Amino acid sequence: MTIVRVADSHDKQRWDNFVISHADAGPYHLFAWKEAVESAYRHRAFYLMAEDRCGSVRGVLPLVLVKPPFLKGTLVSLPFCDYGGVLASDNETNDVLIHTAVELSQNLKACLELRLKKPENLFQGLPRLSALSHKVRMVLDLPKSSGILWNGFKSKLRSQVKRPQKDGFEFILGSTDLVNDFYSVFSTNMRELGSPVHSRIWISAVIRSYEGKARIGIVYDGKRPIAGGIILECNTTISIPWASALNEYSRSSPNMLLYWGFLKHASDNGFIQFDFGRSTPDEGTYRFKEQWGAVPFPLFWYGEGLSRSSGQEGLSDKIRPLIEKAWARIPRKVTDTLGPVVRRYISL
Repeated sequence: MTIVRVADSHDKQRWDNFVISHADAGPYHLFAWKEAVESAYRHRAFYLMAEDRCGSVRGVLPLVLVKPPFLKGTLVSLPFCDYGGVLASDNETNDVLIHTAVELSQNLKACLELRLKKPENLFQGLPRLSALSHKVRMVLDLPKSSGILWNGFKSKLRSQVKRPQKDGFEFILGSTDLVNDFYSVFSTNMRELGSPVHSRIWISAVIRSYEGKARIGIVYDGKRPIAGGIILECNTTISIPWASALNEYSRSSPNMLLYWGFLKHASDNGFIQFDFGRSTPDEGTYRFKEQWGAVPFPLFWYGEGLSRSSGQEGLSDKIRPLIEKAWARIPRKVTDTLGPVVRRYISL
């Protein structure tokens, strides 16, 4: 008999132990993501944990309710990242957890959205969940040392990494001490892209919640931060959820030094995979990640009433450039204040 209940703070260690033991786990499955979401954005989290009669954990399904004021909410696994979804020891537990999520979404009168690394046959019995996205995550298998990795790069790529070093730029790896420097680059870059930025409180909450499993990397021009990123660790994989560089330095390619700094750290510290994160095939970020040797793995996102053929994706493609252009023209003081307020309700 399988019992499903909502995990609380006392279950953190047992939850994480199960996550770490599961082959399909990623850093977003860890309890730290729940702590960051609740602390920074005050969203309600429903972390479903399945146990057997003896109290052993058989599966987990992290869910977060993202509900804008006056609008219908969405129960997401998971918001603000590439994937979440079920981790289970067997198909029966997997099935129970997903059906519990469906019942929970109905009770909350919310839509349900599940973001997965692998497709699920169980959705054959859940016709109201359809394909929502056809993006990929870019993953690089790492050798045993950064030297081997470096020697495997093409000469053009190596020269691109050396360029910012020749310009005197320096890569530094740290933690909470670098939050402000990262955020100065991140917020500037997001505004130029026409996108509302996550709050500084959110970034701080992620770094604090993940403790030693989260790091910040910064590229400096003297004392000025000009590129930055965040990496999260889980088992033998490092994932990078956010990275940015100042556009005015694009000719010097500080982002190349940033990513090399992260890859060097990962290779020299026993990690065997580097997850560059989500991209759309053949777009700019996809090609950037591909040049490092990363290969695409499909992401399987499922939601209610959305699909590529529904026309909503095409409408978004038409409207989005106009919104981004307008946002980039709003005064910086306004976007810095309004951006985080809006961003907390954008689950992507």
